[in-house]
Order: sequence, then C-alpha cells, then structure tokens
Amino acid sequence: MDIHYALIGCFVGMMVGMTGVGGASLLTPLLIATGIQPTMAVATDLFYNSITKLFGSIQHIRQRTVNGLLVLHFTAGSVPAAIITIMALKYYPPLHAYQDRIITHALGVMLIGISLLQLAKLWMTDGQPNAWQQKPIYQKKWLTIGIGATLGCIVALTSIGSGSLFALAMMMFYRLKASELVGTDIVHAFLLVTAAGLMHAGMGHVNYALTLQLLVGSIPGVMLGSRLATLIPGKPLQTAMAGIILVSGLKLL
Repeated sequence: MDIHYALIGCFVGMMVGMTGVGGASLLTPLLIATGIQPTMAVATDLFYNSITKLFGSIQHIRQRTVNGLLVLHFTAGSVPAAIITIMALKYYPPLHAYQDRIITHALGVMLIGISLLQLAKLWMTDGQPNAWQQKPIYQKKWLTIGIGATLGCIVALTSIGSGSLFALAMMMFYRLKASELVGTDIVHAFLLVTAAGLMHAGMGHVNYALTLQLLVGSIPGVMLGSRLATLIPGKPLQTAMAGIILVSGLKLL
C-alpha cells in the first residue's frame, strides 16, 4: 500500500465532490507527474473511472434520468472508435514506437482545451436554443454517432472527456433537462470508459494495485468534498481548478 496514491485519490475525489470538475483531468496528469508511464496512467484512469461511474449509472437508471436513444447513438460511434484507437497505438508500429509521446502531447492539448471550456461555461451566459437543439434526436442520428466517434478517440487516447466533452456536446446540440443530461452523460461515459479500460486491461496496461489504492482514497474524498461543497463558493473554486488544469496541460506540451 503506497499512501501517496491513496492521498492523490483522496485529493481528486475531494475536488470532484466540491467542484464537479472531471476527475481524469486531475488524476491522469498527477499520475504521470509521479513517474507512472503515460500509457499506464491513461489505462489505469479509464479502469478506475469505469468502477466509479458504475454506481452513478445504476442510480440514474433507477431514477429514469437517462435518454436511452442518445446513449445508444453516442455509444455506436464512441466505443468502436475507442477500440480502433487503442489497437492502432498498440499494433501499428509507427504509432506504437511513439505512443507515450503521442499520449503526453494529446493529454496536454486536451487539458488546455478542457480548462478553457470550463472557464467559458462558468463565465459566459447561455444563449437561446439553436436550430440543432430544436430538432428531435432521431433526426440527428449520424451527427450523434459522428460526435461519439470523434470524442471516443480522444477519450481512448487521453482518458479525458468521457464526461465533460460529451456533456458540452449535449448542451450544444440537444435539449435535455439538467437531470437527464447528467444521467445520460454518466451512463454513456460508463460504457465508453469500460470498453476502453477492458481493451487496455487485455493488453496489460492497467495497474490494478494502483487502481485499488486510488479508490481507497477517492471514496472518502468524494464524501468529504460533497460536504465541503455547501460551505465553499463553487464558482471561484471551479475557476481556480480550471487554472490548475490549464497549467498542467501547458507543462505536458
């Protein structure tokens, strides 16, 4: 048992509980900073996320706050794209030779993008519904599958965005209740990170002992962070966390 990784898990869980900022945006760069190989950091984070998102998925399914058709269309694009991306990194020699470098730079770009999107979401006001939002979901099938495929590649490569990027896409192109957006996001994220995590696990990239240590810290961390969320102003804290993620991304480039 390495107490350092339990403490990292506790910190990440606490920040997620307090701010709602995606755990992968914090966890993956922290693991790399402690000396974990980038490929293993991404794989372990995906596997860890599949466990944590399972419980949220069960709860939202029970609450009937999941848009099944949207989950189906997203998954039809995201899961195959994630599998193809992971297999290409493993078995295509030009990519495999530089996979850690590719992952590190992609991670840096995604952290910068996620932090800027988070800041924009916090400080920009919402506009009126656009033309895409007013169309029914069945008329946007291929758009949804395309979004899923594009973002699925990104998640498989960096472990980042299974929640935040898809949530942003849903806000831009679909009209959902707040509870339905969260539920749909979590259930789809569970399916995507589980598929990607199992692919990595089959290739021997997942560190199971590390996953367990992170979970030991993150579970009480989330509980503590959720309690603190009622005491600490959310908007300034989320802004500060977006700034930290931005700096982390710049350092990885």
